[in-house]
Amino acid sequence: MVEKRWPVAWLITAAIAISYLDRQTLPVAIAAIQKEIPVSNTQFSQLQAAFLLAYAVMYAAGGKLMDLWGTRIGFAVIMVAWSAACAGHGFATAFLGLAICRFLLGMGEGGGFPAATKAVAEWFPVDQRSTAMGMINAGTAVGAVIAPPAIAAIIGFTNWRWVFFITGACGLVWTWIWWRMYFTPATATHPGPAVPWLRLLALRQVWGLVTAKFLSDAAWYFYLFWLPKYLYDVRGFDTKQVGAYAWIPYAAAGFGSMLGGWFSSRMLRRGASVNNARKVALGLSAACMPWIFFVTQSPVELALVLFSLAFCGQQSWSTLVMTLPADLFPRSTVGAVAGLVGFGGAMGGVVFGLIVGRILDAGAGYQPVFALVSLMHVTAFGVILASVRTIEPLASTSGT
Repeated sequence: MVEKRWPVAWLITAAIAISYLDRQTLPVAIAAIQKEIPVSNTQFSQLQAAFLLAYAVMYAAGGKLMDLWGTRIGFAVIMVAWSAACAGHGFATAFLGLAICRFLLGMGEGGGFPAATKAVAEWFPVDQRSTAMGMINAGTAVGAVIAPPAIAAIIGFTNWRWVFFITGACGLVWTWIWWRMYFTPATATHPGPAVPWLRLLALRQVWGLVTAKFLSDAAWYFYLFWLPKYLYDVRGFDTKQVGAYAWIPYAAAGFGSMLGGWFSSRMLRRGASVNNARKVALGLSAACMPWIFFVTQSPVELALVLFSLAFCGQQSWSTLVMTLPADLFPRSTVGAVAGLVGFGGAMGGVVFGLIVGRILDAGAGYQPVFALVSLMHVTAFGVILASVRTIEPLASTSGT
């Protein structure tokens, strides 16, 4: 059984990579799309809001669905759904068509991380979970690293519509492999009865994780969706230059995913408590983020370095935050808690993304935006320290 754990982690890593490849299609291809379909900064933020609203709802519902359906069936269903939605972008002829497809893509992808968190809880012991989750979270960087050069190449060879057709097909291939390979380990015990959302929402630990994720993902989705557009609009990049350079911060994100999980697991193996191992790693991750304040004052080479530092710290942070539900809650509720936490993160992306669109169309520029995102992870870390005083399995999910 032990030798099968890591192939499972690799397979889920591939799924997360596909999800981030799919969600990066629009931001990277936007310059080519705008030649056929006009999209303002405010409309661009609305497209991301459509994705994130659906993503938020399905992230919460997806956690419950994974608890109900099981990981094997649930992951297959959501992958087929989001792959079809991704391909649908290629048929759009107006802003409304893009918005509908973006919404449907969010509906499908929303179940991805709850499924991943549940699979990690099924397959991995506590001292390996953050390493496994770090590996899986690195899939976000793999997909995002592949996206700029691959999308630029596809656009150069054919047109922007084939970007969506090809990436959608990748998900269907993965689904076939998943259905043949994945099973729930025989050693997994029955998770027990599910806990209602209202009871979970009575717990300060849940509210703390949801609030922290709201803040940190507000920053992350800004980086994820607006970095290519920032390079187009402010730094004067064209599609080829974005393809050549925009992957660098995402590669740093992949390093951060692995580093945060590895560091926390290493502290555990050296005798640290789960509480100390997670919180020290979270604090170091948050400390990487304030440097993003200086992006607009830096030459483009240094700006890419600062983006890379922020992306590294963010994904180290994200790996650890996604591990906390499995550290704190029984397996019967891990999917539901992970879903609520992801809901909070996606809503942070919705709210802040709309604010960014308004700020930019009002002519204020990017400096106030970077000033805000430089503070979000540090604030989120303070929220976790206040709400999750000790990271250890809760004796009960019926009280605070």
